[in-house]
Amino acid sequence: MTTLKLNGRSVDTDAAPDTPLLWVLRDHLGMVGTKFGCGAALCGACTVHLDGEPVRSCVTPLSAAAGRAVTTIEGVDGKVAAAVLSAWDAIQVPQCGYCQPGQVMSATALLARNPRPSDAEIDAAMQGNLCRCGTYPRIRAAIHAAARRLEGGT
Repeated sequence: MTTLKLNGRSVDTDAAPDTPLLWVLRDHLGMVGTKFGCGAALCGACTVHLDGEPVRSCVTPLSAAAGRAVTTIEGVDGKVAAAVLSAWDAIQVPQCGYCQPGQVMSATALLARNPRPSDAEIDAAMQGNLCRCGTYPRIRAAIHAAARRLEGGT
């Protein structure tokens, strides 16, 4: 058995230690918000937080998450997450929506460590989070809007 802290609660799983965290989340624990995209850590659809840092769960073995805090799109919360989700909605970022859980997870991690990112910092943090619909300008605008909201602006 492997124990991890998933979205604030302790959970056990009997998945093999080399099973990618993505499949443990989806197939063993029923957390299907995290998406499979490429399986090679290239698209970002599977991004979750591991101890607050964004990681690609498709290439992270369960053993690397043992005893650590894993946050999925279902469990992301707090002031930063609320600002990001509100901005995502206000700016209407998603089109198909498939990549959005990973985009939101990367954006919340960025704003948690850098509450006033420049365009270049946003681009660097979001690099590798692919969007087939091409909503990159809206993603960047939503991150700036969330940053303003966190500062107390509009």
